[in-house]
Amino acid sequence: MKPAIDTLAKSDGSVLEADPDAAAAHFWETRLSPDMLDEGQPTPLYHQIYMIIRGVIEQNEIGPKTLLPGEQALTRLFAVSRITVKRALNELAADKLVSRHRGRGTIVAPRSSIPMVRSSFDNLIESLQEMGLVTQIELLEVGEVSAGDSAAASLMKLPANAALQRVVRRRLLEGEPLAYLVTFTPQDIAASFSVEDVANKTFLALLERAGAAPLEAEQWITAVAAEPQMAAALDVSVSAPLLKIERVMRDASGRTVQLSLGFYRPDRFQYHVRNVTLRETRGATLAAE
Repeated sequence: MKPAIDTLAKSDGSVLEADPDAAAAHFWETRLSPDMLDEGQPTPLYHQIYMIIRGVIEQNEIGPKTLLPGEQALTRLFAVSRITVKRALNELAADKLVSRHRGRGTIVAPRSSIPMVRSSFDNLIESLQEMGLVTQIELLEVGEVSAGDSAAASLMKLPANAALQRVVRRRLLEGEPLAYLVTFTPQDIAASFSVEDVANKTFLALLERAGAAPLEAEQWITAVAAEPQMAAALDVSVSAPLLKIERVMRDASGRTVQLSLGFYRPDRFQYHVRNVTLRETRGATLAAE
């Protein structure tokens, strides 16, 4: 996709074509407005501005080395304080999306290849196995809690006093943070897991070794704001959007063998869903009959 600003420079007159900075200024004037912000949201205004500009960059609406408006111009375009704009620009710079230069301004950084993991609802267990092969694990915490204390009792259908192993791990993709994972396993199953095991092996392999191989998984997906501990582990801003996946896995007997709460960076993780039409479903049924 060719950057929109290139098209603008060629179609908006010889002055803009001859002056890339003028083309950039014109682009931002028509692209940004106070209506894009919502003060009623829990997300701070500076982070809303960060997300708007980040979206423009990642969707290739502008190219590398494009000049962003100055702090004073952004203050006017968004109708916010200069402190709010400055914080948004600092966040963009911290994420290496832009570079800031004294006397020159803020410039879009060169594109970098961001690794991404893709998973699927169609074959969930297989997708989890594949993820274990292409990513790396980093152990952060391991300990024992009761189901009631961990709020896992209802999802796992366990009494409040049931003992669980709680493990917090970070999953990396090509050395970059991908997910912050909190996992709960019934203690009678987890008793065979050593600290070395949970630091180096996938839980699918450990559950299978313990005789509790998952046969099915049920999950819920939503968006949440990154809490400080998650933000630090995932190298994102506090309150940055994350993809939260709650996953309950059951064995052949129907027993819940694990609950996993995964918090994923949306720029490095993607879920795929294939919808089957009624006609396809009916055809498959008739073929089976």
